[in-house]
Amino acid sequence: MKIKEFFDPATFTLTYLVFDPSSKDCVIIDPVLDYEPQGSTLSTTSADQVIEFVKNQKLNIHFILETHAHADHITAAPHIKKEFPSAKTALHENIKVVQKVFKDIFHFEDSFDTDGKVFDRLLKDDETLRAGTLRIQVLHTPGHTPACVSYYINEEAVFTGDALFMPDFGTGRCDFPRGSADDLYESIQRKLYVLPDETRVFVGHDYQPNQRELKFQSTIAEEKKNNIQLKADTKKEDFVKFRTERDAKLKAPKLLLASIQINAQNGRLPPKESNGVSYLKLPIQFKD
Repeated sequence: MKIKEFFDPATFTLTYLVFDPSSKDCVIIDPVLDYEPQGSTLSTTSADQVIEFVKNQKLNIHFILETHAHADHITAAPHIKKEFPSAKTALHENIKVVQKVFKDIFHFEDSFDTDGKVFDRLLKDDETLRAGTLRIQVLHTPGHTPACVSYYINEEAVFTGDALFMPDFGTGRCDFPRGSADDLYESIQRKLYVLPDETRVFVGHDYQPNQRELKFQSTIAEEKKNNIQLKADTKKEDFVKFRTERDAKLKAPKLLLASIQINAQNGRLPPKESNGVSYLKLPIQFKD
């Protein structure tokens, strides 16, 4: 099994290609569509790099896996599916919870899917996906969002999305709708830290604290020993207190309002209006 990473510095996001060089079986995790918010323009530079690699290696994409409905970038899943139509998009079934929450927030019409039908496959906790020679165990790791999953592949590596970051950065925030620091603590302790110590951990973002070089891989042993926010012996009440107080001081991700309404629909843009243009909705709120 080989792993090829693609880093998007604009959103600090890691996209991963996991593949068997012999059988050519492959999955893509968290692909990025470039979005420039000032002009509200989309481009495919990041995704096209992934597509080029797949074509050059003659890989067979079985799944495009999302770790959650991202709030900091837009998924490139539809763009990649145009090139590889047999690839299936997949996310945890709790995306339906996320869809219903944001349908209310954005006051969307009934055409906004809240049953997860826009995804090819909805996943359940602890089920196993087969992608040729790749065996993917689905680990439901909510807390950052209720639909977060980690993917444990071939009992070698786990892809943690926004649940667990590099040891010097910590964990994902839990202040999004239906997020929960209690849930994240349980997810990491009961789903991730129980994996073998030698398991490689591949994180969904690297924010390069103190302007250090890019790092995206650790191990379960390193996380349990050195994670600055949640070690193996960290008490739940201490983590929840820390996470709650820290999250209260954080600003919303700058692409939150644009990305979540697209990602909750599996990357589909809002329906075009009579002039042929799609429009995003931005709720306006006054601060107290």
